[in-house]
Amino acid sequence: MSQLIDIHALAKLLDDPKLCLIDCRFSLDQPDQGRFDYAAGHIPGARYMHLDKDLSAEVVPGTTGRHPLPDPEALQARLQRIGLNNVDQVVVYDDGAGLFAARLWWSLRWLGHTRVKVLDGGFQAWTAAGLPVSQETPRPAAEGNFQGLVDNSKLIDAAEIAQRLEDSSLQLLDARGPARYRGEVEPLDPVAGHIPGAANLPCAENTLADGRWLTPEQLKTRFAPWHDSGKELVSYCGSGVTACHNILAAVEAGLPEPKLYAGSWSEWITDPQRPVARG
Repeated sequence: MSQLIDIHALAKLLDDPKLCLIDCRFSLDQPDQGRFDYAAGHIPGARYMHLDKDLSAEVVPGTTGRHPLPDPEALQARLQRIGLNNVDQVVVYDDGAGLFAARLWWSLRWLGHTRVKVLDGGFQAWTAAGLPVSQETPRPAAEGNFQGLVDNSKLIDAAEIAQRLEDSSLQLLDARGPARYRGEVEPLDPVAGHIPGAANLPCAENTLADGRWLTPEQLKTRFAPWHDSGKELVSYCGSGVTACHNILAAVEAGLPEPKLYAGSWSEWITDPQRPVARG
């Protein structure tokens, strides 16, 4: 079953009381831009969730990465406040390619809510099709009854990765662009490079220029080296956000769901004893 939904299928669901629509547009350069964009216009009925304030915990300098996972109970409470019920179909979207929507998609699955899809092409595809936009902020009549059941088997931590760097059954996939992976540039973190043994699989190549996702067949080709390899896949990126994009892509391609190294590169380099590779 696809983890994506197209704009026309969503348009037919807008009046469904069991739809929970969440806008998670965000800009790393301007963290409040997504909220401003939401206020200026969003898909009717959408609530807003902020990457830093809702989908991440506080950063602990020298210990965590740049977007540590939120406390599960805090995230559950936030989802209840926007009206999420256990039976709801959740649809999440961002500006286009799903780089931030995938983080919320993964987070909901982590909490045990599997009825969640990412809008293919996001808000960009919605407006390009001339579909309706609203400036009204929906107010749920009551808190939702969503009760999460955290599945930490979806995660792997730095300690386990460090212990398994020579383990041929583990395959790390780095979702960042090639230049950052090779350590040629590093615009965000104080150390450049990648975790030794990681393969580079840039998440930006999971989608087309207009933000729509590749077909399952095309995604399967991207993951061809690891089909039937027997390897345990682990996805990471700079801070554990776009790594979720590769996880979604792998699921769409028909692979077992990779684990997430949530701390990712920005956490890995907080310990100078952890090895770094370049090139």
